[in-house]
Amino acid sequence: MKYLCFGYYDIKKFEGMSETERNAMFDTCWDYDDHLRANGHYVGGEAVQPSETALTLQNKNGKVAVTDGPYAETKEQLGGLLILEARDMNHAVQLMSEHPAVKKYGNTFEIRPTGDMTELEEASKQRRKKSR
Repeated sequence: MKYLCFGYYDIKKFEGMSETERNAMFDTCWDYDDHLRANGHYVGGEAVQPSETALTLQNKNGKVAVTDGPYAETKEQLGGLLILEARDMNHAVQLMSEHPAVKKYGNTFEIRPTGDMTELEEASKQRRKKSR
């Protein structure tokens, strides 16, 4: 089963690190990602730009409203996500508990199971095909 692992970091802590400390952190984390890859657990992942670059879409009175940034004002920001392959949630927790971002650097990961949309997508495809 696939799990989305959202990685959060403390902005002030990150900004307070020297370049050498940041490089060591990234190198250690990517070493662990290589370990996950080698064992068939790493499906993918991406970093995200800072929250200042985000846009939020919302329906307001039947129209899409676009606003700058996310809603939450918080010291922790989403830094990226990792897609993990694990047997179950306990296995996902076990794997991510060993990630240096959590274990060594005190960052936070939120783990969520992915939803299998295959049947819903196929049913939608069939409905859309009939309506054309």
